[in-house]
Amino acid sequence: MHWGLRPRGPGATAMASARSFWGPPRLPCRLGWLGATRRLLVRSVTGASNQLTNPNSGKYRDTVLLPQTNFPMKLLGRQQPDMELEIQQKCGFSELYSWQKERKTKTEFCLHDGPPYANGDPHVGHALNKILKDIANRYHMMRGSKIHFVPGWDCHGLPIEIKVLSELGGKAQNLSAMEIREKARSFAKAAIEKQKSAFIRWGIMADWDNCYYTFDRNYEAKQLRIFYQMYDKGLVYRSYKPVFWSPSSRTALAEAELEYNPEHVSRSIYVKFPLLKPPPKLASLISDSSPVSFLVWTTQPWTIPANQAICYMPESKYAVVKCSTSGDLYILAADKVSSVASTLETTFEVISTFSGADLKNGTCSHPLIPDKVSPLLPATHVTMAKGTGLVHTAPAHGMEDYSVASQHNLPMDCLVDEGGIFIAEAGPELHKKAVLEEGTDVVIKLLKNSKNLLKEEKLIHSYPYDWRTKKPVVIRASKQWFINITDLKTTAKELLKTVKFIPGATLNAMVDMMDRRPYWCISRQRVWGVPIPVFHHKTKDEYLINRLTIIMTLW
Repeated sequence: MHWGLRPRGPGATAMASARSFWGPPRLPCRLGWLGATRRLLVRSVTGASNQLTNPNSGKYRDTVLLPQTNFPMKLLGRQQPDMELEIQQKCGFSELYSWQKERKTKTEFCLHDGPPYANGDPHVGHALNKILKDIANRYHMMRGSKIHFVPGWDCHGLPIEIKVLSELGGKAQNLSAMEIREKARSFAKAAIEKQKSAFIRWGIMADWDNCYYTFDRNYEAKQLRIFYQMYDKGLVYRSYKPVFWSPSSRTALAEAELEYNPEHVSRSIYVKFPLLKPPPKLASLISDSSPVSFLVWTTQPWTIPANQAICYMPESKYAVVKCSTSGDLYILAADKVSSVASTLETTFEVISTFSGADLKNGTCSHPLIPDKVSPLLPATHVTMAKGTGLVHTAPAHGMEDYSVASQHNLPMDCLVDEGGIFIAEAGPELHKKAVLEEGTDVVIKLLKNSKNLLKEEKLIHSYPYDWRTKKPVVIRASKQWFINITDLKTTAKELLKTVKFIPGATLNAMVDMMDRRPYWCISRQRVWGVPIPVFHHKTKDEYLINRLTIIMTLW
């Protein structure tokens, strides 16, 4: 029948009653019919018990053809999980993996399971990960492939250790390394059982009887053997280098363990480094009547005590300027004269300009230690994007700084301990001060007292944080173990070409990482993990590693 016409024929009376009961339609006729039918449908399926007061309420129900079913509209309380379990049992979810493995098929689809951390209850992130993998596996199974999917867990590392220590509270301070390991192992086992039960409950098709665990002795033994193979090939080495260091976790971190906080606030400063010995080519430009200083900008004031040099860009132009406020002479990049003067709320008169190469062989004195010499050195990492075109260089607290120090045989002493605290060698005023807190206050105060601080201002910028503790890290030189990525790079790039990446951009990210990092820090200063199989001398800075030490470790 046409929706816009009144119904005719045997059902007309039924429809008329339905329409009269639900009231005269205020919408077009066809919408009134739809509304009445929808209401009747709901009443029929749900079996509503509230009968109409009209004695003719059910008189016409049988004249409308509606589906009849015993299937409930919804399940309440425990009915839903009970029904899901019943469906899983009747459909043989638990036997599906073993069933498909016994099929005679020529193709096999192997999905390597990136393991979750065994450090907590199952959550929606686990569900997303495992269900998406399950969809992929079932898709290939339905296309005729045999599925190989062995799930596993990452049972070592700082996330688990931090979780255990936080639950123990003050008691953790008195625990030995062995006791922490035992508690971490127990915690990881309990977390694995919780997560595994949830994954099975979600119906994930996997080899649940043969999961892998990184704290399994056989798994650890394979790791140690591979470590020695890499060491034997010269790919693993120990060195004193600046690394990302987490004072809150008291351990070195790899770059992958960092997250960057774009709202971090640093106390940036403009510092004077008094000229000590003029570069030969500039001797005639600088008079003895007025003091001359190099202007330096840094966002890490606490690194000033460890300064060993000032770096410049040989290809750039630099200028000698006179400050209208103090009458002092400053040296900085010619391109930064106006912007720095504006920041310092003064004006600069340019006395002369010269090439950066003319700074060669010049020296200046340390702003906090007048007797200490800081040479002027050329460097490729200096830019004109920010600052003054002159870079304060502390080899123990910067990757590029370390490279410059290696070329020029500069001292690389670190004045900061594992907790991010100044050690005694930093001086009595700084000793036992946290570098990111009170230590920074004291350094700035000392610079003011020496009259070498020109300006302090807050800077909001992106800064690396420990992704586990959510607290800022520092760069700190220490002896660590590294993998030489440079020697692996060529082979790795060739092998990556044989791998299909989804999405393809992730391949570029991995290659970029290898290009940026010539080495990878693999050592950590915590107790819950696979040990590096090395024996250290009790008093000397020497270590022993060979095939026999590996065997002893495996025992």
